[in-house]
Amino acid sequence: TLDQIKIRRSSVKNEAYSAIFSLHRIREHIADKAKLPILIFPEGTCINNTSVMMFKKGSFEVGGTIHPVAIKYDPRFGDAFWNSTKYSVLTYSFNVLTSWAIVCNVWYLPPMVKEEEEDAVHFANRVKAVIAAQGGMSVLPWDGGLKRKKVKESFKEEQQKKYCQLV
Repeated sequence: TLDQIKIRRSSVKNEAYSAIFSLHRIREHIADKAKLPILIFPEGTCINNTSVMMFKKGSFEVGGTIHPVAIKYDPRFGDAFWNSTKYSVLTYSFNVLTSWAIVCNVWYLPPMVKEEEEDAVHFANRVKAVIAAQGGMSVLPWDGGLKRKKVKESFKEEQQKKYCQLV
């Protein structure tokens, strides 16, 4: 109905306003050198310690200095990776709690700053590449949504065209 459409539009406007307001508050916080740095997780994820998926660009739009951290789990004593399609949350929790240890390597990498000609997506990709290189992982150009959704036909076609050009 018309009332439902108005409510949906209103909530979209509120979400957009909220995002802009949050971005403004983060920029103000970063500009104040007396304040402590903000810890932000840009929603990049790792696939079973082999690859790093796409970071969301929002964390890289605020400016300031990024202090990348690479984390890679050592599965020798216990595997921290949760394959949600294979194990329930209870089974995964039991496996983690009864494992010998969860060991991970943590590398604090040199600070990085967005270059003048660089947009947020390219900056995020540059940071992701540095993290992946340190952890010995490959870089993937997609996000974790592919774990739950079908791949778009246009993306498949694009990859098929690239493959045909190679052949």
